[in-house]
Formats: sequence, structure tokens, C-alpha cells
Amino acid sequence: MARSALGEVTAMAVKLGFTAFGGPAAHIAMLRQEAVERRGWLDDKHFVDLLGITNLIPGPNSTELVIHVGYERAGWRGLIAAGLGFILPAASITVALAWLYVEYGTRPAARDVLYGIQPVIIAIVVQALWNLGKTALKGPWQIGIAVAIVGFYLIGVNEILLLAAGALAPLGIRLLRQGNGQVTAFGIAPLGAVGSGLAAIAVAADAAVSYSALRIFLTFLKIGSVLYGSGYVLLAFLRSDFVERYGWLTEQQLLDAVAVGQFTPGPVFTTATFVGYVTGGFWGATLATVGIFLPAFVLVALTNPLLPRLRQSPTIVALLDGVNVAAIGLMAAVSITLGRAAIVDVWTAALAVGAFVLLLRYKINSAWLVLIGGAAGLLRYLLTS
Repeated sequence: MARSALGEVTAMAVKLGFTAFGGPAAHIAMLRQEAVERRGWLDDKHFVDLLGITNLIPGPNSTELVIHVGYERAGWRGLIAAGLGFILPAASITVALAWLYVEYGTRPAARDVLYGIQPVIIAIVVQALWNLGKTALKGPWQIGIAVAIVGFYLIGVNEILLLAAGALAPLGIRLLRQGNGQVTAFGIAPLGAVGSGLAAIAVAADAAVSYSALRIFLTFLKIGSVLYGSGYVLLAFLRSDFVERYGWLTEQQLLDAVAVGQFTPGPVFTTATFVGYVTGGFWGATLATVGIFLPAFVLVALTNPLLPRLRQSPTIVALLDGVNVAAIGLMAAVSITLGRAAIVDVWTAALAVGAFVLLLRYKINSAWLVLIGGAAGLLRYLLTS
């Protein structure tokens, strides 16, 4: 019976890994159809509870939800099989695209294709920022914190410190309103235990800027352990570490990495696979992928049994609200910075505006927009060559 359940979990995860286009919301909808409606492994109430707990921990939410479902169906073996089944197809496709990019990406036609894709990526990020902001920025103090995060990021403040500050701000406000400074031990334990261990990882990853395989792994392990919000918040971390701190990527290469993450099925976090390949070849891609996704497996294993208690902790809820606000601020700051590199003339401005309108008005799948942007860039190459 266990082997049968494990086989079912593996088959479902691999299917999603090859077909789940469209970002986390689409992934979650497809997972619900497979696990709740088609296979009846759990009911909607339980599915929503699992979805809720993924919002309380860092990492890629849709990937963590797939891992949760695997754990529910087939225990710890199902946890591993579901995660690998969902991640590996996208990672494999990304490695192939990264190889093509490294081999042929500097050719004129390829550069013009990417020239058309990059402003579309900016529009996709801004549209996600718009929708998430309407949900997360519920009042003046949330907007104020987000604006402050933008300002501090643009002057060079570390993104992990900004996320921590964003998390603590609403918690402090809540405690002040209650008139006491008492915080339940349970409320801070899950995040505190993880955060204390991550400080050493962050220091080790940032100790120097020379390239090494260990630094690739530690940097992505750090990112996967502390990143809240959508996959687009990953941009802030990648830019801070790989563009500014290490100097291993250019702004254009970062946008190209995001484009590949949009175009492939499965987790958007496989952008890390692309970055790892560009900076360190096949083993760099492997270490980057393991580093960024490993925390998701650990956190799901730790939090799944705690689901009923976590959902009842007002402290955790307050921390999550603050992290979400900080994530919005980071996304906005990165959109400003990368927009300068991607939108360089009337042509790219028109592509960005057009893509944004299509996203807002017609809810078009972002993968199609990436294709349209690439086709527009290729058309420009044919017309000007």
C-alpha cells in the first residue's frame, strides 16, 4: 500500500513538473484539481490549511504545498518524491536553456530576442507587485513601511535586514496596542530557531566575493531559508548577491534568468538553476538548485505536524503580515533598478506598457507574453539587419 501511494505521489508530481505553467497561483490550482478533485487524497478544508501553513514559512509556496501533499499521502518518502518530482523537470529544462544561452546568447539575433523579452519581464513583475500590493498594503502604516523599504534598499541596506525589520514592525505595533510586551514563546520559536541558524550561513556566504562552489551553495541556501513572498522577491536577493556583492552577473543576465524562469514549467525558483549554470556550469546549477530548495523540504517536515497550533498564533500572523509588506517593498525597489536596464528606448517602453495592459485586462499567461516579447525582439533584428 505504501509503495502504491508513493508511486501515485511521484506520478502526480512529475506530471505537474512538466505541465504546471503560469506561476504559483496556476500551480496551486492544478495541484488542487489533482489531489482533491481527481484523486480525493484530502478535502478542500485540509488543502486550504496546508496552503495557509506555506504562507507562514519562507520558500516557494507552491513547491512547499506539493511537498505537503506528498507528505500527507505517503509519509516522508512521499515528501521527498513529491518535491523532487515537481522540481527536477523544470530544473532539467532550465539547464538545457542555460547551456543554449551560454553557447549562443551573445549572437546578434539572440541578443535582440532577449532585448524584447526583458521589458516584458519588468511588466510581469510590476503586475505581480500591483496585485500583491492591493492585498498586503492594507493601511497607511503598511504603505509607509513598504516605501521605507524601497528607500533603504536603493541606498544599499541588506535585504535580509529589511525583511527582519518589516517582520518586527507590525509585531511591535500589535504589542503596543495591547499595552504589554509579552510574546508567547511558541509564537517566536519556529522563526527564531530557523533565523538563528541562518545568521552564520549569511556570514559565510558573504565572507568574500571570489567564486567558489561552496559560496554558490551557501548563498542559495541562505536565500531559500529566508525568502518570503512570491518568486519575484527572489530578484532582490539575486541582484544584491550576484550583481552587486559578487559581480558575477550583469543586470541583463539577471533579467534573462528571470525570463527563463517564466517560460519553463514548475517552480519560478528554478531561476536559481539558470544563475548557477551561468556562473558555475553544470555543478553550479546543481548546487544552486539544491541550496535554494533544500530549506523547503526541511521546513515542511518541521511544520506539517504543527499546523493546528501555528494557525492559532497571533504572533506568527503579525510577523507574516510584516514580512509580506517588506517583500512588496523589495519587489518595488528591484523593479525600479532593473527597469532602468530593460527599458532603454521607445520600443522597449512600448513592449513594457503593452505587456502590462494585457496582463491587467486579459490575464494572459506570462509564458505567452515572454514568447511575444521574444518574437518582437526578433522582428526588430530582421528589420534592422
